[in-house]
Amino acid sequence: MDRELNNINVIPLVDVMLVLLVIVLTTATFVTTGQVPVELAKAATAGNRPDKPLIVTVTAEGELFVADRLVADAQLDAMLLSYPRESQVLVRADKVTRLERFVSIVDRIRGLGFRQVSLEVIRA
Repeated sequence: MDRELNNINVIPLVDVMLVLLVIVLTTATFVTTGQVPVELAKAATAGNRPDKPLIVTVTAEGELFVADRLVADAQLDAMLLSYPRESQVLVRADKVTRLERFVSIVDRIRGLGFRQVSLEVIRA
């Protein structure tokens, strides 16, 4: 029992490093896109917008994001009231979002006085 321990067990170190690597790679992909990930619908006549609109995102789960910040459904109106009514509003909705949910969001936005409301799609 007087044996010397002269070697280091590196398996726990490797495990920790792999977990850290996975965390870094996962967060790096979200940071580089800079947007909430949604799978957009496709359209043949999708255009490019040179200006910077206010972006409202509706995920497949029904969560709302205004300018990439999570917003509760009840607080959407209050959040949008802080923006000028002349702002262009771009609604990014996941392609599996229910039409009723999308229409109610657009109706609420237009009801607040925003007249330039459009839907973001991907060119097919």
